Amino acid sequence: MNVYWIRCQNNAWCSLSTLNLSHEHFDNLRGIYIIWYWQNKDNPRTVKVGQGMIRERLTAHRADNRIQSYADRGLYVTWTNLPPHLLAGVERYLGDALQPLEGYLFPDEPPIPVNLPW
Repeated sequence: MNVYWIRCQNNAWCSLSTLNLSHEHFDNLRGIYIIWYWQNKDNPRTVKVGQGMIRERLTAHRADNRIQSYADRGLYVTWTNLPPHLLAGVERYLGDALQPLEGYLFPDEPPIPVNLPW
C-alpha cells in the first residue's frame, strides 16, 4: 500500500524538536509516525515507530529520555494519517522492517506493507 509521508516546509524533513505541534494540522490527527536520525547520507537509523494521536505521541517523545538520548544526532519525524483498522498492521510492518532502536513488541497483527518515507 502506498501512503503519503508528511514533510515540512520546503519539502524538508521535520525536526522533532522544532515541529509546531500546536498547529491545527495535528487536531484529531491519528496515524503512524517514524522518528529517526541520519546515520550518514541516505542511511536513516530509526529510533521509534509508533501509532496513535500524533500530537500527543510526539509531545510525549520530546520528554522521553530514551528518545532524547539520540537528540544530539538530530532527530527527524514523519507521519501518515491512516484509518484505525490499518494502524496495527502498518505499525507491525514498519517495526519489523526498520528495527527501531527504541521499540517494543509490535502488535500481534499480520503486517501490512507500506512504502518507506525515504
